[in-house]
Amino acid sequence: MPQPYELTVSQASQQIKEKKLSPVDLAQSLLERIDATESDLKAWVTIDREEVLTTAKQLEEEASQGKSRGLLHGVPVGLKDIFYTAGMKTAAGSKVYADFVPDFDATSVAKIKEAGGIILGKAVTTEFATSDPSPTFNPWNPEHTPGGSSSGSSVAVATKTVGAALGSQTGGSTCRPAAYNGIVGLKATYGRISRYGVVPVSWSLDHVGILVRTVEDAALMLQVMSGEDENDPGSASEPVPDFLKQMSDHNRAPRIGIVSDYYAEKSTPEVWANTQDAIKQLKDAGAEVAELNLPDSFKTAHSAQRIVMNVECAAFHEQFHADQAEDYGPRVRSGMEMGMLVPATKYLQAQRLRRQFRQDMVQLVQQVDIVLTPAIPAPAPKDRNTTGDASFQVPWTTSGLPTVTIPSGLSDNGMPLAVQLGALPFQEGKLLGAAQWCQAVLGVELSPPNYT
Repeated sequence: MPQPYELTVSQASQQIKEKKLSPVDLAQSLLERIDATESDLKAWVTIDREEVLTTAKQLEEEASQGKSRGLLHGVPVGLKDIFYTAGMKTAAGSKVYADFVPDFDATSVAKIKEAGGIILGKAVTTEFATSDPSPTFNPWNPEHTPGGSSSGSSVAVATKTVGAALGSQTGGSTCRPAAYNGIVGLKATYGRISRYGVVPVSWSLDHVGILVRTVEDAALMLQVMSGEDENDPGSASEPVPDFLKQMSDHNRAPRIGIVSDYYAEKSTPEVWANTQDAIKQLKDAGAEVAELNLPDSFKTAHSAQRIVMNVECAAFHEQFHADQAEDYGPRVRSGMEMGMLVPATKYLQAQRLRRQFRQDMVQLVQQVDIVLTPAIPAPAPKDRNTTGDASFQVPWTTSGLPTVTIPSGLSDNGMPLAVQLGALPFQEGKLLGAAQWCQAVLGVELSPPNYT
């Protein structure tokens, strides 16, 4: 009989609905799990235990009466410490926001609460979700980076101190740490999930990210949070389908596009061999495989993303920087100061290049059901002064197309490996169905040895 903390979000939700699991017991199990692991991991920064248990008790009473608020009734969720939460400190990993307590919830947080979710607490983020490393440790090997910027959220999910946690992605900040920690990371289409109430890095690049242990849980969390929001100018007006049904409908062998140029050269031999092995397994199980060529606009995709991110980061932080520049970490400060030096003409040219690249990426992906690449060029580096290499995520982030990362094995030194799947804009149901099929075929479920 598994402990409550071991349950996935979908499992916990179902057991609460069937009155086999108490929300209070689940919350208490997770809090005890945090107590047992936090001194080694440093994944969490703020937890209001009294509020967690009070909310769990209320939801337990409702469940006992046959009432359900929604898909997450009684299930705790973690938040990266950049999501506004009314009455709870949201420090964004920075001295600049050290005492900031919002008086309203981010739209995504409000939707989680409306669906019956319990906010377990705030997980550690790198400073303002950028490149200065966080204090969080990788549970697979504490000498290696856990990735970033959603480091605490990824480690919390990997070590089963929460079933699902929110992250964000401006470059590779959800899918990269998911890969480094052996879990599932989902970055939906740009605009699918509102960013209102999320401390920004770059308005035209930021995505809300989902960190879970199964593709089914990713679909469930996406269902809860998706939808247009008048408070977010970047929010998409696309209707929200039944992602869980679409996932089930598309849970079959897909036509997979493979991209070798750039990814083969950039990957270590071990990562590329793991990716080729995964492709062979999927092909043997019935998937069609086609080789695709990257568009010419790919050559400028990374540079355009960097320019846009730095300029928009500088625009948001301009006043804070003027008053307390010394309170910023060296990398976030350097990035915004570079952004301050970029002429408006160069910024606009970068945005033009991004639009062309998005169009080209759509044409590329239209040829298949999903595109498969390695998720990371190498396993998590043995270097706690880095958050790792985001280059395999950047093309998907700057074009705004949806991606999901799933575990695909272990490296020779015992660190997680992963593949990344991408699809057309607003085709998350199809993407998740293919990802669930791939996850089942590969059969890779990873758990850090000391945190099983």
